[in-house]
Amino acid sequence: MNFKMIRYILGNVLKAEGVMLLLPAVVGLLYQEKSTWAFLLCAFLCFLTGFFLSFKKPKNPVFYATEGYVSVALCWLAMSLFGALPFVVSSEIPSFTNALFETVSGFTTTGASILSDVEALSHCMLFWRSFTHWIGGMGVLVFILTILPLRTGSHVYLMKAESPGPSVEKLVPKIQNTSLILYGIYSALTLLEMILLFATGMPLFDAVTISFGTAGTGGFAVKNSGLADYAPHLQNIVTVFMILFGVNFNIYFLMLIRRWKSILKSEEIRLYLGIILASVAVITGYIYNIYGSLSAAVRHAAFQVGSIITTTGFSTTDFNTWPAVPKVILVTLMFVGACAGSTGGGIKVSRLIIFIKSLGTELFHFSHPHGVKKVKMDGNIVSDNVTRSVHTYMAAYILIFVFSLLLISLDNMDFESNFTAIAATFNNIGPGLSAVGPTQNFGFFSNPSKFVMIFDMLAGRLELFPMLILFSPYTYKRC
Repeated sequence: MNFKMIRYILGNVLKAEGVMLLLPAVVGLLYQEKSTWAFLLCAFLCFLTGFFLSFKKPKNPVFYATEGYVSVALCWLAMSLFGALPFVVSSEIPSFTNALFETVSGFTTTGASILSDVEALSHCMLFWRSFTHWIGGMGVLVFILTILPLRTGSHVYLMKAESPGPSVEKLVPKIQNTSLILYGIYSALTLLEMILLFATGMPLFDAVTISFGTAGTGGFAVKNSGLADYAPHLQNIVTVFMILFGVNFNIYFLMLIRRWKSILKSEEIRLYLGIILASVAVITGYIYNIYGSLSAAVRHAAFQVGSIITTTGFSTTDFNTWPAVPKVILVTLMFVGACAGSTGGGIKVSRLIIFIKSLGTELFHFSHPHGVKKVKMDGNIVSDNVTRSVHTYMAAYILIFVFSLLLISLDNMDFESNFTAIAATFNNIGPGLSAVGPTQNFGFFSNPSKFVMIFDMLAGRLELFPMLILFSPYTYKRC
């Protein structure tokens, strides 16, 4: 285990976070808020720690998969710990456990909050909450890859550990250029949404923060009512962009180079859009009588389906009051999630496709023991390594989910609240049902339960294995 290299990477990430903490400080200065000093102090502490850790570059640059997973897990933990400090130092969220929960929820793009009155926060704190979504959406290490000098081939281990999906593909030969392209697309879409929201009547501060939340598929709002008080056309713009950010970013790259056949061949994008359309149609039929208007029913159905399947977590209405069938559909979408290679969470559509097809392949082999049948996706054979990793992921996913549910059940809340609380945090969604519905918050849970959900949020965002490897005794036996 190359601990010196892990220390070096961690130091660079903390320096980057120190710079990022200056942005909410600028917002605080513009609004002349007292909490500005908290960001300046925390930025200094973050940058100082990062400088101390990365001051000496390791002589041995050798870097493998294990170091990649451990580095990513440690970086996200460190980012969350330092990112929580402004809330505590300013006393806007005096409890460190609550501040850490809020910050982890931000960086992992979950959007689950412990706050009952969001509007009581200062502008710079609201900006930081939403900005953590944007940072965590694409992943801070993906950005660091573009500037961090590592040994050839080492970058891919960091990218694999942080990027969502069963496999990671390079868009161009150099992984550093791939990360630069991804961030370029990510930034351009974010800026486009900001411009459209602001140009069509949304206040600038709201347009910026909501665009950060949409891009990172996070869901922190700046109003207690979520997005319910905004005009219908603004809600529609957010709906479109939530769905766009749930698409595999490779698709946008293929659009740029005009490889339309490859896009049309994508089974994942077809199923992703098909699930959205089918869910919107069914839910609209069930809630039409509630809103008394087809356009309103379609708008709310499309918004909530887009919000849940992309694991964004914004809300325009209290879907906790909807009939049973729409609620079951939304809970199902919590697990389905967005596309691999997007900023969304959940199991991922591509992983479900591979899992279902591998199940079909096994059934075929039971009936035809000597037959030959391979799992294919987009016309290509899926390697045994990818199939095995999907099966391992699903097994680990179920075990962590059940164990987490058992642990938070010690708080004696009802099953619906507990089940959807774990579904919402583990899949990085935000709101659940019942006591954790879209108009509620997670503040009532005990501190031990909050730490369970903090782990789940990090594990869900990092695709389980970086967090599991970090706590595995096998990781350190080679030391």
